[in-house]
Amino acid sequence: MLSSLVQALTVVRRSDTESELTISLIDNAEDSRLELEDFNSLQEALVSISCEFKLLQGHGNIGYGAAHNLVISKCRTSYILLMNPDIALEQVSLITGLRFLADNLEVSAVSPFAAFADGSKQYLCKRYPSVLNFFLRGFIPHFLRKPFGKRLARFEMQDLAEDQPTLGIPIISGCFMMCRTSALQEVGGFNEAYFLYFEDFDLSIRLGKNASLAYLPEMKIVHSGGHSARKGLKHIRLFITSGKRFFSSHGWRWV
Repeated sequence: MLSSLVQALTVVRRSDTESELTISLIDNAEDSRLELEDFNSLQEALVSISCEFKLLQGHGNIGYGAAHNLVISKCRTSYILLMNPDIALEQVSLITGLRFLADNLEVSAVSPFAAFADGSKQYLCKRYPSVLNFFLRGFIPHFLRKPFGKRLARFEMQDLAEDQPTLGIPIISGCFMMCRTSALQEVGGFNEAYFLYFEDFDLSIRLGKNASLAYLPEMKIVHSGGHSARKGLKHIRLFITSGKRFFSSHGWRWV
């Protein structure tokens, strides 16, 4: 993740010699073992592009959204990228997203084209969810989902054009969100009541009330994560708890 990020920032720096570049790595471990020295291999590249590297730790596992808010609330740059550690970026992904945001002031955040590690497409954009959709995606075996294929394809916005940007996306994934900082700060960042899961759904809806969210297929990443229902009972409980909070806040849709 960090190696591909630095390479993408190098491309940004070539076209922008003045803007501030900062990487903030958030360590949510209860027992932090990372040290700045662990990233010495990146120092030469970081210095060459005048990019500051920060390691935030010692706060414990305060939750996905709350951890991001540690950076969002103090961010001084015009744009901020929220990114999971299981992401690899194409070299031109950042400059592509930044130029799009600069040219489209009505857009507050963009979502990329994402692929799994095996190359298959991953659908990060979503329409407003229903309880049935989550049940089908998370708990029904693939061979039993066929009758619901059209329903799930519509929820995952599989009809989006891949040769041009699409504005007005209802929900984008928190695994990779390139955002206008002012828009994020205006809505107060993530709702910290969500410990894990659905915090990106909630944030997307709040961001979308003031500006458009966009799908930008030219901005490409590889994402190795997802599949919350396969991570054990603890994650399933967290998913259900956050799901209840989301639907209670924004409206229940069962089917």
